[in-house]
Amino acid sequence: MTTSATTTGATRLTLRDVTRTYPNGVRALRGVSLDIGPGLYGLLGPNGAGKSSLMRTIATLQPMDAGRITFDGRDILDDVTAHRARLGYLPQDFGVYPGLSALVLLDHLAQLKGLAERRTRRAQVEALLQQVNLWEHRHRAVSGYSGGMRQRFGIAQALLGDPQLLIVDEPTAGLDPAERSRFYNLLSAVGDQVVVILSTHIVEDVRQLCRRMAIIVDGEVRCEGIPDELVGELDGRVWTRTVERHAAPPRLDGQLLSTTLHAGTTRLRVLAEAAPDAASVTTEPTLDDVYFRVTGAVID
Repeated sequence: MTTSATTTGATRLTLRDVTRTYPNGVRALRGVSLDIGPGLYGLLGPNGAGKSSLMRTIATLQPMDAGRITFDGRDILDDVTAHRARLGYLPQDFGVYPGLSALVLLDHLAQLKGLAERRTRRAQVEALLQQVNLWEHRHRAVSGYSGGMRQRFGIAQALLGDPQLLIVDEPTAGLDPAERSRFYNLLSAVGDQVVVILSTHIVEDVRQLCRRMAIIVDGEVRCEGIPDELVGELDGRVWTRTVERHAAPPRLDGQLLSTTLHAGTTRLRVLAEAAPDAASVTTEPTLDDVYFRVTGAVID
């Protein structure tokens, strides 16, 4: 797939003090400010943190109460139609027309995206179906697809029209490891030239794929930066402690990050400036550790 976008300094998505409160009083976004350039940008946060609200706001699918969002220096609300023409969006859940094959439905969606020239549109539709590994199933009704196949179709429709801003919300839900790897390779290639916002619960994928990332909690950006640098800030500060599975947890000085089972024992990961106790040993930090430190969640 090719794209008309170019990697220039102008291709940036900028958010300043974006807020959103729903009619029921839930404050979904609290003064979110981000500066996102070309490439993959990871967005992490627990359920209900505001990730989907933020992406719907960037896609102009819901209003903001205050703040400003610009893309390429232009306010996205100045010309909503023009902004959407440059946008590819894959939400967590999407519906399809019953009975229409992937080939027919994707061609229809391409026309709605403004791809009027039949030969060009057909070429892009066929190329996308091949890239998401649906070519052999192109004549089957999308409504009869499995969850993973439907998600791959959603990826294809998001890439229609060579978008310059691509938003994908939990895009690998329902995909097996091979399909997920194929999709991320495609997304990485697209991300060389466009702005891609990737929301995912697979934390290490963000470290492997994304040039920058943010962690959102309760509608606020709590952490932002380059994944490897954020992990590096924890060097020498993450400790592991192994205890018997049914033993009472020891009293440790520091922030408990996670507990996992290993060969019948329980492994604790603790964030501390010095050894939490005499039996603790230092270990290499991961992006999961960064996530748990920022969110305060403990996985056990």
